[in-house]
Amino acid sequence: MEPVEYIALNDKILALIIRGEANPNTTAFFTSPEVNMQVGFVVYPAGGEITRHIHRPLDRHIVGTSEVLVVRRGRCRIDIYDEKRRPVATRELRTGDVVVMFAGGHGFHMLEDTTFVEIKQGPYTGLDEKERF
Repeated sequence: MEPVEYIALNDKILALIIRGEANPNTTAFFTSPEVNMQVGFVVYPAGGEITRHIHRPLDRHIVGTSEVLVVRRGRCRIDIYDEKRRPVATRELRTGDVVVMFAGGHGFHMLEDTTFVEIKQGPYTGLDEKERF
C-alpha cells in the first residue's frame, strides 16, 4: 500500500489519502498551489525554528468546501463519489491516516469505534451545507 494515494477521475482529484506510516525526511506538499486546501508534511531538525510571523489578511474566493479528516483512533471505510454521485473508490482508513476531500461526495462506515479530527474551511454559515444522497 502506497503511503500517499490520489483518487481522481478524469484528471480531477477527488481525494487524497496519506497513510499513517508516511514519514518523509524532507518537507513535501501533496497538493498543487492552485487547489483550495494545501496539505503536506513540513519537516524540521531538532533545534530548527519557525520564525515568528503573522498571516496577512487576504481576500480569497473559494467555491465548495474541502475537508480534512485525521483518524485519531479506530478504523472505517470511506466511499468516494464523483460529482454525479456515482461511486469511484472505496478505501479503509486506520489510526493515523489522513484523508483530504476536494470534490465529489463521500460517506463513511465505521468498522470500529472511530474518532476523527475534522478540519474544513469556514466560516460556518449555519445553513444546511450538505446535500445527502
